[in-house]
Amino acid sequence: MNDIRETLDRLIHERGTDYTAMSRLLGRNAAYIQQFIRRGSPRKLDEDDRRKLARFFGVDEAVLGAQSAPSRDPLRRVAWLDVTASAGPGGEAIDEAPQGWFAFEPRFLRRLTASPDSLSAVRVQGDSMEPTLNAGDDILVDTADAADRLRDGIYVLRIDDALNVKRLAVGPGGRLSIVSDNARYPVIERKRGDRIEIVGRVVWAGRRVG
Repeated sequence: MNDIRETLDRLIHERGTDYTAMSRLLGRNAAYIQQFIRRGSPRKLDEDDRRKLARFFGVDEAVLGAQSAPSRDPLRRVAWLDVTASAGPGGEAIDEAPQGWFAFEPRFLRRLTASPDSLSAVRVQGDSMEPTLNAGDDILVDTADAADRLRDGIYVLRIDDALNVKRLAVGPGGRLSIVSDNARYPVIERKRGDRIEIVGRVVWAGRRVG
């Protein structure tokens, strides 16, 4: 149940709304959603409330606690693309057709994003994002969390048609600081749309140990 409260809290903040507005959407008292998230009261969402919230945020009701029929395959597949996101000079997107699959428990993916179907896995090359991301790391990219919701974070993006993974800092007036976590690389300053395409936000990374 804590996962549901955390998910709802994240959805509210990402949409730029607040607890009071969501309570009024449901026709409840102004403190209803805050009490549900912060105090655990009520213990679970009413079915009608859950349905309205899921429709408002554009997510599956299961994200907010609806029971789904048992699945024969409890794992959810995420396509691994034969594409390299360069933490360095930039890689070319040669073939974006799925070359394989990663399998994850659905509840884990819902903790990462409200849109699991929008996830893709790609591999990192280069050293400009060390120590956060290393060459050979596999990353999950949420393509539903891109330019229209842009905020500070790590993104896969195309710069001058080359595919990169970088940290973005969003400034006033549409200014973007493209930052490498490795201090040996300079910060690049651009404006939104200035030969930049935001592919998606990096929400998870995995690597070989040893």
